[in-house]
Formats: sequence, C-alpha cells, structure tokens
Amino acid sequence: MSGMVSYLAGIAAEEAVADNYVRRGHALAARRWRGSGGELDLVFRDGAGVIVVEVKQARDFARAVARLSRAQLQRIYGTVSEYVAGEPRGQLTDVRLDLALVDGTGRMRIMENLWA
Repeated sequence: MSGMVSYLAGIAAEEAVADNYVRRGHALAARRWRGSGGELDLVFRDGAGVIVVEVKQARDFARAVARLSRAQLQRIYGTVSEYVAGEPRGQLTDVRLDLALVDGTGRMRIMENLWA
C-alpha cells in the first residue's frame, strides 16, 4: 500500500505546485508530458518561452532534493529538448528548468533556473 500512498502524495504535490505557478500568472501547458526518453512533470508558458518544473516530494526537503539523480536530470534535459522541438521557435525556445520540493507537511520550496 505504501506505493499507492507515495503515488498519491506525488500527485498532490504536483497539484500544489501547479496551483502555485498558476497563481503567479503562468499558464499550464502540459502535465506529465511523456517523450521518448522520459516525462516532464509540469510545463508552463512564460511568454514565448517555457518553464519546466520537476516536482520532488518527500518527508523533508533534503530527502526530496536527493531524489533528483544526475541520470534523471540528463533524461529531463533530453525530454525538454524533445518538448521544445514542437514549439514555434524549436530549439531556440527560451527554457527555464525549476525544481519544486514539497515536504511531508505540504511546505514548498522552489529552486528556479537549474540551467544556470
């Protein structure tokens, strides 16, 4: 049953993060967008660009950030490239990659612009 609880906690965390970005004026473009090499949790419009948000949920922020491995980050980069290929400016699309951490109490910490 713990797998289902973790899945539902992850879905709830994604919902909370999506609500946060929408409240800040970003339009949700995609949720759990699946490419050939991976999945993007959330994608928002930022003018002509996009903001890709990877959501990690765990008991505390340290455990949440530890769940983002280098291999997973590489898959995300490849999937972002695949996603923006469908944008009007293609690979020239401005992209910001954010990491949203959600702890066991629902508190949220957003780390913006992981490309930098």
